[in-house]
Amino acid sequence: MASSLTCAGVVWAFLSFLCAAASCVGFFMPYWLLGSQLEKSVSFGTFRRCSYPVRDESRQMTVMVEQCGRYASFQAIPSAEWRICTVVTGLGCGLLLLVALTALMGCCVSELISRTVGRVAGGIQFLGGKCLCGEGMGVSMLLVCTFGDSLGA
Repeated sequence: MASSLTCAGVVWAFLSFLCAAASCVGFFMPYWLLGSQLEKSVSFGTFRRCSYPVRDESRQMTVMVEQCGRYASFQAIPSAEWRICTVVTGLGCGLLLLVALTALMGCCVSELISRTVGRVAGGIQFLGGKCLCGEGMGVSMLLVCTFGDSLGA
């Protein structure tokens, strides 16, 4: 099988794939913030949550639903900061996957990745990484503050 990558390129391709896969798993897991509410363990992700409060109108009280689930719609995500984080993190994961899968295909197909394509892929990968953990964006701090205030902390 011919490859368009050097030995360092093959290592980059496999590490890129591992990092992209780990980022996507982290994005889909609802364990970003852990805590307790109404004496139950609670966890949240950007668009998933586990053990969340729901108003039971028949009994006129709030009960805890002890299961994991997605928000019913994009607008049901608790705040604008959570929605921004969901979009930016999803975009970052998508970019990382795009580069990683292209690089893995470069391991099997000759002349797929040239020096220019490699540089562009590196730039896209950098942009995807900045979407996931960009400094100075302040989104993560806003999420923590919003989450803490909404629980009455």
